[in-house]
Parts: sequence; C-alpha cells; structure tokens
Amino acid sequence: MRLSFEHGTVVLSDPPDLDLGFAPGLMWDPRVSLWRAPARFHADLVRALRAKKLPLDDRVRPRPSPRMPEWNVPDLRPYQAGALFAWAVADRRGLVVLPTGAGKTRVAVAALAELRLPALIVVPTRALLAQWHAELSRVCPEPVGIWGDGERVNGTVTVATFESAYRLMPELGSRFDVLVVDEVHHFGLGARDELLEMCVAKHRLGLTATPPDTVALARLEGLIGPVVYELGVGDLAGTYLADFDLVELRLPLDPDERVKYRLDHERFAEVYRRFMQQHVGASWQDFTSIAMQSVEGRAALAAWRRSRRLVGLTRKKLGAVHEILERHRQSKVLIFTADNDAAYAIAKRELVMPITCEIRRRERSRVLSAFRQGSIRALVSSQVLNEGLDVPDADVAVIVGGTRGEREHVQRIGRLLRPGPGKRATVYELVSAGTREVMQSRERRRGLAAAHAALV
Repeated sequence: MRLSFEHGTVVLSDPPDLDLGFAPGLMWDPRVSLWRAPARFHADLVRALRAKKLPLDDRVRPRPSPRMPEWNVPDLRPYQAGALFAWAVADRRGLVVLPTGAGKTRVAVAALAELRLPALIVVPTRALLAQWHAELSRVCPEPVGIWGDGERVNGTVTVATFESAYRLMPELGSRFDVLVVDEVHHFGLGARDELLEMCVAKHRLGLTATPPDTVALARLEGLIGPVVYELGVGDLAGTYLADFDLVELRLPLDPDERVKYRLDHERFAEVYRRFMQQHVGASWQDFTSIAMQSVEGRAALAAWRRSRRLVGLTRKKLGAVHEILERHRQSKVLIFTADNDAAYAIAKRELVMPITCEIRRRERSRVLSAFRQGSIRALVSSQVLNEGLDVPDADVAVIVGGTRGEREHVQRIGRLLRPGPGKRATVYELVSAGTREVMQSRERRRGLAAAHAALV
C-alpha cells in the first residue's frame, strides 16, 4: 500500500483487506473511495502501520531528511536550557510557556540547531516575520526561506506568517520535519487550526507567554502537544534562581496509560464528588472511613490508588530519569519517588543504589559515605528525606513522584541541595501532563520557593 500527500492530507492507497481501526486519524473518503487522514497524523500513521508489519510505500517522507551542517548554537540561560530539555524528553512535541522577554525565540532556535532538519516557523505578524528571519539568518548555515510580506522564497528552514502558511500548506505541507508556532495561543479554537492539521512535521514546538483556556489547550495538545515547560514572571524574578534552577518536565502519558488513568480517575472522582456534596466540609479521612464501608467506596479507593501508582512512574518518567542521569554524569544525583516500588524499578533499570526502609542502618551509612566520597553518584528513594538523612553535597534532585507532605518534602530538598561556593544546583520535577500532578507541582513550586527564601 502507498501513502501520499494530497492537499494537506495523507492518502492511503491499496490497503490490505483488514480492519484499519488501529490506524490513527484514518477516515474513509467516499468521494474518491480512499482512506484519508489529516497530514499531522503522518508519523503516527507510519509507525502504526509498520508495527503491524504491513508493506508500506511512504511517498510523503520517503526517506529520513539529511541533516544540515552545524549551526551556530546560541548560549542559553539555565531555564531556557531546561525548557529545551523538557521539550526533548516529551518526544519533541509540546508548548513552552515563558514570560515576555524571557527568550522564547532562543529556545526555539536552539531546538532547530540541535535537530538540523527541515523546519517551518509560523508567526502572526510581518514584524515578527522579519525578526525571526534575521535571527535565523545569523545562526543557520543555509539561506532561510520566507513566506509573507510579498515574498515567497523556499528554504530548508522557512519562516512564514500564519496567513501565508495557511495558503501554502495544501501544496507544501509535506516538506518539513519540524514545526515551530510562535504565539501559539492564537490557535486552538479557530479556522487557523487547519494550518497545523495540514503539516506533516513530526516535531512540534509552540511558544507563548499567555497559554489559552482549558478548551483551546486541550485542542492544542492534539495539534502541538501538552504544556511541557512553564514559568511565570514570579518564577524568574528576584533571588529565586540565585542558587538553584527548577526545571519542570511535563511528560505525556502513553495512549494505554492515558486510558487506564482516565477510567480510574473518573471512577474515583464520581464517588468522591457525590460524597463531598452530601458532606460539605468533610476531610479526606472522613471520606476514606465512610468509603471503606461500601463496595462502591472500596472500588473508588482502589481506583484512586491505581491512578496514583500509574502517574508515579510512567514510561516517559523512566525515560526522563535516564536522560537526566546521562546529562549529569559528573553530578551527585538524588532521585525521589512516591513509593518503594517505583524506587526499586528505577534502581533496577539505571543500576543506581536504592535507599528504603528495607535497607539496614549499617548498609545505609556505608552507601551515604560512598555517595559523599563520589564512588556512588546517584541514590533513589521514596523516604530518604523523611528519615532525616542529610546529604549536603548533592547538586541535582529529580522528583519523580510526590509524597503526602509536599511542603515538607520540597523544603527538605532545598536544604539538601544547599549549594557550596561556586556551585549551582538543579531540581527536576517530572509531572505527568493532564493529571492531578500538574496541580501538585504548582504547590511544590510554591513550597520550594518558600524554602529557598528561608535559606537565603
């Protein structure tokens, strides 16, 4: 069978005689008796068809794009590097939210410089068109194309206004591997969304200082990806970044994880909502006590526990831990999980030492001594802080999952990561996008800011 690009869609010709319900985005087009999908599904469609070991002639992107020569990579501030890293570990799909003047353009340029693949950058105005073209021309080793303001010049890297890109996508939407959308809050509810539908680019980055509302954000999650990194003015002001950097990585759930989480979350939320309506002002302890007295209540609590375990250590989180350990090979790293099972899973996968309540005191002392001396460079635990262990020379922390006492947890992280002279520490928050962890991460951020203020 053959995949081809046609007017902003991908068309599947000569499919085998089987149910294609597994193929993302495909719909039957009775006008031409062919299967068709929006172009944005191209990469997912190819992956799904090849996973079934079906013969496929991909004429949309028939071979991997050759990489351009090395770019002049811009220097990044710590939070900009954090945003780029967050986007990379989220499969290079997602939104970066930074305040005006914080350098969102530089993050995107660094992403393009890292990939060196055919890319389209779309912007809302002619003024931004000229600004982006000038910035890209300084760092890109090839002439930069431009669509808009009376010009139509193609390049391996091309910058376009929204309107020009919208007009040309049916013709040229198959040329790019990377799509960057500046001021992405303009999308999500309007006719312009079709621009994003008609581009085959696998890697997608949206930039904004003002994320849209919930409905538009949900739509953008499909078109670009979830919010993978977000800082506000308060996060970058004053002395908050003086001694350590906070890097929040928002990681999407895999499709099967998303289904399991949604089912368990909805099962719990419905029972909890009805309870709170009938018992205004009741505590969590009140709910658990009464829930244990009924079959429905026990099922709701079991669903809640399953959802907690799932988001506590997803596949994307495991992958992110690996990338962070690789990124900080010369650092001393503490990894914090929500429970011992997650700690042991990371310890087994990454061959790092777990510190749990099951490790005896003599063994703990030996391990912590080796950590301080540098012969062990990483530890993983769900309870090391609660046991009052002091590891003053750690300079990287990875929060994989939360605990019951979030404020105490982050305050202790602030104490453990107290930098020495000339040292800058880093705290990574791994957050499962679209789950309760997003709200909890905001609470942890406020607690971490308070802890830092107390230290300085």
